[in-house]
Amino acid sequence: MQRRNRDIMIDQTIIQQLKQNRDAADEQLQVLIEREEANTPLAAAADEVRRAHYGTEVYLRGLIEFTNVCKNNCYYCGIRAGNHTVKRYSLTREEILDCCAEGYALGFRTFVLQGGENPAYTDTEIYRIVAEIRSRFPDCAITLSIGEKPRASYQAYFDAGADRYLLRHETANEVHYARLHPAEMSLANRKRCLWDLKEIGYQVGAGFMVGAPYETTAHLIEDLRFLQELQPDMIGIGPYLPHQQTPFRDCRSGTLSQTLRMLSILRLMFPYALIPATTALGTISPIGRELGLKAGANVVMPNLSPVRVRKQYELYDDKICTGEEAAQCRGCLARRVSNAGYQIVSSRGDVRREIEE
Repeated sequence: MQRRNRDIMIDQTIIQQLKQNRDAADEQLQVLIEREEANTPLAAAADEVRRAHYGTEVYLRGLIEFTNVCKNNCYYCGIRAGNHTVKRYSLTREEILDCCAEGYALGFRTFVLQGGENPAYTDTEIYRIVAEIRSRFPDCAITLSIGEKPRASYQAYFDAGADRYLLRHETANEVHYARLHPAEMSLANRKRCLWDLKEIGYQVGAGFMVGAPYETTAHLIEDLRFLQELQPDMIGIGPYLPHQQTPFRDCRSGTLSQTLRMLSILRLMFPYALIPATTALGTISPIGRELGLKAGANVVMPNLSPVRVRKQYELYDDKICTGEEAAQCRGCLARRVSNAGYQIVSSRGDVRREIEE
């Protein structure tokens, strides 16, 4: 019992140092990442920091999963090109705009267009989609999450009116990246994309999986170090969840506990960041998103996609909210957020770097 109390005291000392300095030595981060008993004090410290920066506000992001066609064959992804059991779909420009209109009426002021790397959506078509959303909904933020592109493509989307871009780096370790992706994909190119996006002027989001196949604590620390270098506006993480039609079908899922610890660590290291409580958290636990908010997250992403296609956008098995209408998703999350002690606000929810000292 004395040993356990001493360990908790050590954890809390490290946590206070991390909170104050927004950094810690690798061996200290290892303690926090690996110890279950760090969850409670980490969450308490992270919640205090998020309230100092964002109060109890939780920002809505209207997620539009507009295509599940993808040219890539990432070994962990359910919509990988090699999965021939998927019923593929691609929404038209008007269908995407209809989703935005429905979301706007429900109070959404940010739309996230997420999809596989589908060559059918040329730069010209993405430009037109973004420009039309910007024209119809000028007070809204437009976020894209459509993968790796040449810098000129990112510039065109930005010129059309896109504000933000989400591109998880997945893992910052080159050897680990190669074990998760086919040979034609590289971590160097993924990082090039992130730096291009940042230089163009996007609000940039990166992130990684927690508990991915072959992942070690050292890999997670490497992720944190890369994020310190990049200083992204948004950081999205979630537990790795397997899909039956991938080479990793028999791999163990990431854990809720470790994902929550990583969320709290991210909040302490990046107090300004916009951090979502992801659908994957809600999939791994019925109260996963609420726990994510209490661990430092301040964004939720209800689904605005047409119900008829939601089951087809299955990155992992047993994804939740695939049968709910947009209003149901929004209403459900509003109740969950309120029950967790926070409040959803209808605003763009831009990053608040100006609070930084």
